[in-house]
Amino acid sequence: MATTRIFIDFWNFQLSVIQLMGKTYRADWLKLSPWLVNQAQSLTRNLLDHIETRVYLSYNPRAIEDRRLKDWALNTLDKFPGVRVVATERKLKHAPFCPVCHNQVQTCPHCGNSMIGTIEKGVDTAIVTDMFSLAWENAWEVAILLSSDRDFIPAVEMFNRKGLRVINAHFPPAGMELARLCWASIDLHVALQDISR
Repeated sequence: MATTRIFIDFWNFQLSVIQLMGKTYRADWLKLSPWLVNQAQSLTRNLLDHIETRVYLSYNPRAIEDRRLKDWALNTLDKFPGVRVVATERKLKHAPFCPVCHNQVQTCPHCGNSMIGTIEKGVDTAIVTDMFSLAWENAWEVAILLSSDRDFIPAVEMFNRKGLRVINAHFPPAGMELARLCWASIDLHVALQDISR
């Protein structure tokens, strides 16, 4: 039986689902991990010992919707059996600079809205760091990585060299570059009906 862990890039998954199904679709997070493990077992032709699912998300503490998301993630999702949530606060990004005078442009000269945005820093790094530290501890033999982000490619290449199997769960055609380098991949389109609330 192969020790298995699931690593979920929340926003990569959520934004893909919204794009495909609209904002009214609701995934049943209690069904997602068992569904992924079942698909991975079919691919590996081996029983998998699912140890844990880690869900990584970022939030803007100044946005009401993001504060609600953080509360749901830490007070509901994190309480599901075998689920651990890693929530990272987004930091303010500097306003852009004028390429001529080099002054910051705080507000848009057309609409008057703020040009200061937030930047997600740390989610991809947290996923990769956890994957490496847990691999170092021999805490997984099969990892299911739910993301289409090509930033994971160098990590996957290293795991391949070490004989560890990473299965990529994504929505093709997005993320095909990452999926091609992983040991196997799972098409999440077929999950949407199975894991809906």
